Amino acid sequence: MERIVVIGGGLLGGSLALRLAEDRNVRLWARRPESVGLAHSLGIHGATQDLSEAVEGAELAVLGVPVGAMAGLAAKMIEAGLPASCLVTDVGSVKAVVHREVAPVFAAAGISFIGSHPMAGGEKQGMEAARADLFEGAMCLLTDGEGIGAPRSTSLEAFWSELGCRTEWISPEDHDRLVARISHLPHVMAAATAKVALANPAEARYGGGGLRDTTRVAGGHPAMWAEILLENREAVGVAIAEARDFLGEILASLDSGDHETALRWLAEACDLHASGRAVIQHECG
Repeated sequence: MERIVVIGGGLLGGSLALRLAEDRNVRLWARRPESVGLAHSLGIHGATQDLSEAVEGAELAVLGVPVGAMAGLAAKMIEAGLPASCLVTDVGSVKAVVHREVAPVFAAAGISFIGSHPMAGGEKQGMEAARADLFEGAMCLLTDGEGIGAPRSTSLEAFWSELGCRTEWISPEDHDRLVARISHLPHVMAAATAKVALANPAEARYGGGGLRDTTRVAGGHPAMWAEILLENREAVGVAIAEARDFLGEILASLDSGDHETALRWLAEACDLHASGRAVIQHECG
């Protein structure tokens, strides 16, 4: 797949186009002229606001827009001339809703869709934050909810591998349950910590690395994260309820002055952190 179009000029779409511009024929469609101009200045010479120009002859199309905008944009891409032979994927943070609402739009036009979720990003958004190395070493979860299978699935997995990603296949439903725990819940907890610890922002000057690290992801784009949490609200709700129960345990131990329970609660968390860190080090070297 050499003729690739990236739809969306945000952080993920911009970073992907920036990386692909190094050695492939890539086009980038962005809605705002400012994003197109910035893309050109970064060396993405195929950036355009013309959707027909962007999708012409595409072999792979990557949706890098908010999940809520994907279905409407999918219809516009087809109307603009997206080839039936094109494989479409996305970089959205949730997958069940994408396979339920977006994949059928492409399927009706005879176009194959397979989901992708590269676990990469940052607090800063937009083309101005794009980095060519954003996907290096990241895990990319792949979802084939429509059962497209090889050779399409093989080609897509190879595409992400060539960008430096580690890949794994998972069902859309399992994907959403997984990211609710390992991505969406941590954001909620960071936001909750920021709301308590930084209720008086002036007190931040007394904090150290723990405060900085614990609240870092709370700096993510609020509108984007509100959409992600609502789109995955069932799985996120389960994860938050579980976290609430654990917080209730430590609160009860403090109320009763139960040192043993507090120690056990913290020790279990410490052990889980160490185990998780060992897995990451093994996977990433």
